[in-house]
Amino acid sequence: MVNPMRNIQVEKITLNIGSGPDPKEVEKGMKLLEKISNMKPVEAKVRAGLRIAAWKIRPGLAIGSKVTIRKNTEELLTRLLKAIDMKVPESKFSENGFAFGIHEYIEIPEVKYDPKLGIFGLNVSVTLKRPGFRIKNRKLNTRKVGKSHRLTKEDAIEFAKSKFGVITEWNYLV
Repeated sequence: MVNPMRNIQVEKITLNIGSGPDPKEVEKGMKLLEKISNMKPVEAKVRAGLRIAAWKIRPGLAIGSKVTIRKNTEELLTRLLKAIDMKVPESKFSENGFAFGIHEYIEIPEVKYDPKLGIFGLNVSVTLKRPGFRIKNRKLNTRKVGKSHRLTKEDAIEFAKSKFGVITEWNYLV
């Protein structure tokens, strides 16, 4: 008998496009993320105190865009994994999820090329959780998640393999 509190779920998917300090490129990235996720993205801004004159970066400048998806995550994740042929190396997994990059958005099924946007790549971060993880984020009576209930890297790999058919080992030369 399997304990339902041990089931692993996708908590959220974060899509991120770093487009540099050009405001036109940031706007294109935001349109692309809205096209992929059907949600309104936000600008990723330079944190306070970081100023690099050679890169034309100053505090508060938008240098990218991102969107967090918490509903219908499994359907979107399946589409994003198909763009990379379901191959995610073990090195991209951590104790609470995994991440991968998509070189060109036109590789995602059902997303067509838009000449106004050009070609963009994006980063995908998947955060996993188990039921009961809310205790570490709730406002009242916050508690730590016990060691036996935390996710390990192996748990994340096994979940991705069984739920989505992810391949973690393949030959790079083929």
